[in-house]
Amino acid sequence: MKKIKKEDKILILSGNYKGTEGIIVKVFSKKNKAIIRGVNMVKRHTKPSPREPKGGIIEKEAPIHLSNLKKLN
Repeated sequence: MKKIKKEDKILILSGNYKGTEGIIVKVFSKKNKAIIRGVNMVKRHTKPSPREPKGGIIEKEAPIHLSNLKKLN
C-alpha cells in the first residue's frame, strides 16, 4: 500500500463524495483519517471568540477514513 501524505492527489472510493478527486490538507495517522480540500463539508456553530469575533455558522472540512481513499499519480 502506498503511503498517503499531505498534498497528495486522491480519489474518494465510497460515501457521498464517491468519484471526487481532491488534495489532502492534513493526515491524522493515529486515527487513520485525512482532510481533503473542499470535500465532506460540515457546518459548525461557533461562539464569538478572538479568532472568530462574530461567531455563527462556519463551514469546514471533516475527516474521511483512509480506507475510502485511493492515491492517484
